[in-house]
Formats: sequence, C-alpha cells, structure tokens
Amino acid sequence: MVAHGDATHLDTTVESPEEAPLLADLEAARPSYNGNGCSPDKGAGNGHITTIRSGLRTRARSTSKGLRHAVATAVTSLPAVLLGTLLNILDGVSYGMIIFPAAGVFANLGGTGVSMFFVSAVISQLVYSFGGSGFAGANGSMMIEVVPFFHILASKIAADIGEDRPHEVLATTILAFALSSILTGLTFFLLGALRLGTLIGFFPRHILVGCIGGVGVFLLITGLTVSTHMAEDDFDLTLGTLKFLFDAGNLALWAPALGLAALLRVITHKFDHQLVFPVYFMIIPALFYAVVAAAHLDLGDLRQHGWLFDMGPTKEPWYQFYTLFDFKATQWNVLWSTLPTQFALLFFNILHPPLNVPALAVSLDHDVDTDKELVAHGCSNLLAGALGTVPNYLVYVNTLLFYRVGGTTRISGFLLAGATAVLLFIGTGPIAYIPVMVVGALIFVLGIDLVKEALWDTRHRVSRTEYITIASIMICMTVWDFVIGVLFGIIVSCFFFVVQSSQRRSIRALHTGETAMSAVRRPGAHRAYIREVSKQTTILRLQGFLFFGTITHVEETIRTLVDGPAWHQSPMRFLVLDLTLVAGVDMSAAEAFVRIQRLLASKRVVLVFCGVGMESNVGKSLSNVGLFDTEGVESFSTFNDALEWTENVYLRTWFSAQKTEPRKVVLPGRQDDILAFQQSLTATPRRSQLLDAGWNTIAREHLPPDADIADAPEPYNTLVKAFASYGPIDRVQFAPLLSYLERVCLPAGAVLWRQGDSPDGMYLVEAGVLRAVYAFNAHTPPTEESMVPGTLAGELSALSGLPRNATCVVEREAVLWKLSTENLARLEVEQSVLAREFTRLVLKAAKLDYDILISALATRQ
Repeated sequence: MVAHGDATHLDTTVESPEEAPLLADLEAARPSYNGNGCSPDKGAGNGHITTIRSGLRTRARSTSKGLRHAVATAVTSLPAVLLGTLLNILDGVSYGMIIFPAAGVFANLGGTGVSMFFVSAVISQLVYSFGGSGFAGANGSMMIEVVPFFHILASKIAADIGEDRPHEVLATTILAFALSSILTGLTFFLLGALRLGTLIGFFPRHILVGCIGGVGVFLLITGLTVSTHMAEDDFDLTLGTLKFLFDAGNLALWAPALGLAALLRVITHKFDHQLVFPVYFMIIPALFYAVVAAAHLDLGDLRQHGWLFDMGPTKEPWYQFYTLFDFKATQWNVLWSTLPTQFALLFFNILHPPLNVPALAVSLDHDVDTDKELVAHGCSNLLAGALGTVPNYLVYVNTLLFYRVGGTTRISGFLLAGATAVLLFIGTGPIAYIPVMVVGALIFVLGIDLVKEALWDTRHRVSRTEYITIASIMICMTVWDFVIGVLFGIIVSCFFFVVQSSQRRSIRALHTGETAMSAVRRPGAHRAYIREVSKQTTILRLQGFLFFGTITHVEETIRTLVDGPAWHQSPMRFLVLDLTLVAGVDMSAAEAFVRIQRLLASKRVVLVFCGVGMESNVGKSLSNVGLFDTEGVESFSTFNDALEWTENVYLRTWFSAQKTEPRKVVLPGRQDDILAFQQSLTATPRRSQLLDAGWNTIAREHLPPDADIADAPEPYNTLVKAFASYGPIDRVQFAPLLSYLERVCLPAGAVLWRQGDSPDGMYLVEAGVLRAVYAFNAHTPPTEESMVPGTLAGELSALSGLPRNATCVVEREAVLWKLSTENLARLEVEQSVLAREFTRLVLKAAKLDYDILISALATRQ
C-alpha cells in the first residue's frame, strides 16, 4: 500500500549513493597531519573542496526532486482532501450541533459543540498522519456514538446542580466531556501497549449491534427535535408529543428532512458511488436558496420560523468553549457522581476501533497492527482530553471514501488536517446560513442506517434469542436511558447464554465396556471373558464447561442408568467418567458429582474419573469438594488407564475367587487390593455374571493340563496360550517350531526396539509385561498398548519386513521367545507346511489385536 511506499522512499533517500561520497568527503576534509607533523599539500585540499561542492549540488538536486514529488502528491490528493473536508463539514454541523442538549442552560451551545468537534477532528487527524496509524490516509473525527451519553451527563449535572447556577453547570459539564476523552484514551493506550486488543473481539457482537440500534433511534428522535426546535427533555412517547409533531407548522419542518433522508437511501440503492452522498447535500442548500431567491423570502423571517439556525447576535470565536472551563466553579462531587455513566460511555467507546480497524484493513487490502492502532487512538484521545475536547476515533466510512478518491498518502492526511483547521478558525458564523433541513436530513440518514443495521440487516444473520436481545436493548435505551440499555443487554445476553449452554449436550458419548476396551493385548480367553463381563462398565464421555446449567442433564442421565429399567436388565459395577474434553467445572457441578457418588455408593458402584490431572483446574475443582478422598472413587490420568484398571479388576476377581490357581496371572497397570471389591459382590447378580462368564471362558484355558503335555517344554505352553483360541495346537505338529525359538530374558526398562527400526523378529510373551508406544505425529498424544503373557509382539512388522511402527519397552521383567527373521526364513524353507499354519495363526491373532486397538482409538474420538 501507499504507506509502505512512503517508507521505502524515505529509506532510499537516506541510504542513497549520492550521500555516501558526501559524508566520506566531509570526513576526509578534516585537517589531518602525518607522523612528522606536516600538513597535507594544497593540491589535495583543493580536490577535497571540489568533491564537497559536487556533493552539495547532488544533495540540492535530491531535495529538489523530493519537493517536486511532494507537490505532485499534494496536487493528486486535492480531490480526496476536498471530499474529506466536505464530509467533516457535514459531520461537524450535524453532530457537533447536538453535542449539548438544545434546552435549558445548553440552549445556545450548538456552535460551541461544532468547535469542539473540529478541534477533536484536527487532533486525531494529526496523530494518525504523523505515523500513529498504519493507514497513511486515515481520517479521524469525533466519536459520534458518545452523543447520547453526553446528553445523559449534561442532564444529570444540570439536575444535580440546578439550572439557576448555569456557570457551575457548564463548567462541570465541559470538564466531564474532557474527562471522558481522558478515560477513553487511557483505556485505548493500555489495551494497545499491553497487546490486549484482541480481547475486545470476544465481546458479544449482538450487544454492540443493539447499542448501535439504540443510537440510531436516538438520532431519529434528535432529528425530530432539531428540525422542530423542540427541547429533548420535552420529547416523550405520549399523545401530546404526537400532536405536536403533526401540527402543520412543525410537520413542514421535519417532514422534508425525513423525506430527503429517505430519498437519499433510494438513490444510493440504485447508484452506489462514493460521491453521491456529498454531492446530494451540496445540492440541497443550493436548491433551498434558489427557492428563497425566487420567492423573495426574508432570511430573518426564515430564521424566526425555524428554517435556519439562530446563532444569536454575536459571532463567537472557535476557542469560546475554553472560557467555560472554571475549576473553581466545578462541582467535583457532582463530577464524581457521573462516573457510572462515564464507565458506560467508556465501555461503549472501546468496542468500536477493534472492530472497525480490521474491517477497514480487509476493505483496503492493507495489513495493520490492531494494537498499534489502539495506541494511536489512546494518544489522540489523551491529547483531546488534555485540550478540553471530546473523544475521537478513526472513521471507517470516511477513510474508505478518502482512499478511493486518491487520499492514500500521509501528505493527503496533513492537507485534510489543515483544511479542517481552516474550518475551525473560520468559526461558527456560517452555521447561521445552513438550512435546518440539511442538518435534520444528515441526522435522519445516520439514524435510519443504524436502525436498519440493527434490525433489518440482522434478521437472517442472528438467532432468535440474539434478535430479541438487540430489540430489547433498543427499547430500553429509548424508554429509559443508554446506561440501563447497555446493562440490560449484558444481563439478557448472560441469561440467554446460560439457557443456550444448558441446552447443549455435555455428554459426548455413552459406551459400555463391551464396545470400549483398553489397548491391552490379552490372551483370547481373557479377552472373551472381559468382553462378557465389561457389560457392567458404563462409560460417559463428557465435554465443554460443566456448570449449573449443564450438569443437570449429566446427573439425570446417571440416575436413569442406576434407578431405571436399565439397572435391572444390566446392573452396573463401574461408572467411568471421561473428563478429557471438559474445560472446567464450577462449584455447582462439583457438588453434583458428590451427590452422584453418594447415589452410586448406595448401589455399590465404583465411580472412576479419567482424563483429569490433580493439578489441573478440573482436578482442583473436584478436590476442593473432597471427591477424591471418598471411598469408592478412583482417578486416572488417561482413558486407557481407567479401562485397563477395570478390566484387571474383573480378571483378579475371577482368579482370586478360585480355590486353586494353576499359575500366577500377570496384569499390567496399577496393582490394587481387590478385597473390598470382592466383598461388595457377595451374593449379587453381578457376581453371578462374573462367575458364569469366567467358567465359560477362562476356566477352559486353566483346566489341569493333560498328561501328554504335562511334561512339554515351556515354549509349547506359551504357544497354546497364545493361539489356542484360533485353532488346535497339536504338540506333534508344532514340535519342530520350538527349535526355531530363542529364549530372551529382559529387565524392566529395557527397550526391545524403537519406532522406525528394521524388524529383527517377533516375540512370544511368556512372562512379564511389554508396553508399546505409538507416536503418530508431534501434535497428538502418543497411544500406548500393553502386552501380557500369552500374546505376540512385533509380528506384523516381522512378517512384512517394514520398519517398526512403535517403540516397545519392557514394563515388568519379561521372559520372551523370539522368532528372528533369519529363523523365520529358515522355517519357511525347511518346514513350509508348518510355516504356513503358524503364519495363519499369527495373522488371526494380529487381526484381532489390531481390531481391539482400532476400537480403543475410535472410542477416544
């Protein structure tokens, strides 16, 4: 963009080749002496002087070229400057005139408001043009949205002090206006300096739209009061006001202004050009005075009947408003009492730039730093407050039009500041010759646009509740005042947020242990047993922020599972609550979990939390209510650890219930005493289900061995345990395989292989526990899989010859039987039939193991 181009031009001027010789020659022109104290010869000095003269001529040519470029830029910027000046005139006359209420002690301050408008506009324009803004052609002006709040401030101050003390009222009011600029500037500066500008974007947009709509209604009412010269305090929604407005004389004053505003919107709907707006309002005064001249009307009579502004007999200078400042006459207690309104004004002010600046950057295809723009807004408003005038900001529409007409440089910005200053110095005298209908039409145009933006443009873009919020804010601002409207909008938005959030599902998924299993490789008999008994495990995966509005649905769902028909059909033993996707828990939700635990304890159901760390916000919230210190509550860091623990409890329960145990069963994960669990299952349908499932699955594997295999070497027993579920393991048929297996003993912590390594073989686990860690990419947590005795490890990579897809570590001291890739190749050559049968069994086991792993991963989504 142009701003970047200006910076480039300045850089090339500073570092241009013409300057390097000049600086070098100046350095060389200094008197210097050799070691013998002799001065240089005169010929060398004359050469240096010639070089200096040449450098000065080059500098003069460069300066002349820069001046010509600046003049050319200024000439090309004149159309934009004229347009910007005209827009400032229209804005200053229409909105500066209504800074103060038009009644009581403020009745004759319209010209003062115009002067304050132009002072604020000049200040902001200079700050932006001096480099404060990233937009080279930024247009600054008074923040017109503050006008309703200024009327509230002025009315409150006049009511508290009393209109019989006008000097004190005006001194306090003018200082209150300046204080609003200082507060606004300080807030903008801090937001930008601390780089917190993006926080404003989190504020609900529809509240701002409702406030904008309220400003629109205020401007429509102001248009009526300005056109009819009616005191704003006298305007109310009564039949008397309606009769006053439709009186023939008053109707003739405001109807043309409203008609002109409506006509402009009809024209701009057909012809969308940036010059339509200023040209339209240049034509209206010309036509007005053409009619006046043709009808030979007297300007004094027109002013007396309300068609022209009556500025009084004296022509006040632009700095007249500074005479209103009087710190001795200022009522400080009344000034401090306006702070609630000041903060409401501040709250409304800070919402605009963080929204307008990015929108303008998109419209102009220009990359800017929002925080830098906020700092610029802070400086311009602090300066405006220090100079006793009103808040200002970067105007989106004016800047966009300024750019489109050619105002793309900082030179054009300075020219606009100068032209605005000329308007300021001229004073308010010309306002007496501006038709009231022009100002009324300008106010009506903006009022119509803002109401349309709030009510019409949003009808298909927002939800029903948001639309109700927008309309209710506008009603509150119109019936009561703007502060109440802003507060009401925030309260209504909070209410609707709670209602909408409570309607969202906090339960993301509901599983049973039958469909959601841990990523642990187990022997086929153990897996079949777990699949049967895990029906007693219910899993609820929760999400979002759990608070008083969302926890109700969770509590009702759990009560249905425990008290409803589902309990009689399939009684529950474990309730696993996955909090991985839970962002936070408030006190109401934490106490609800305490009630849930008591309900589950009465049914002898263990409550298992997972996906929560003790030091996390969720963990601290649950710890604060003593939930983790309660008996019957378990906690795990991951979902897989929780399921692994419940499955291990089921297995230990079965084996500990048997009077004799053929061999010790090794299980991964946390090792707990299950005595309390066994006692809680005494004489219950859940215990009966565990025993029945165990006899139908595990018991068959752990029957006393046949006499013909009692003396079989150990690798054969491991083969039977690993593959018996997939087919008969004949001792004679598989006896040759044992010679190809190598016994490997590894301590805990040993690394069997790393992800990406070339395969060296596959392993049968006789004893101990292995743990494989799958690291898919850097942005997802690794997936872990455990392997217990009677399972395989590394089989697919060994058969395929592809690199290892996980890192395998010995979790507990292990005894393994390794079939190396060399021995596998020998087996395929020497015992081809046996190799095919063995490979078929390996693929069956691998297929089922990876189905379990994929299922475990799928239930974590």
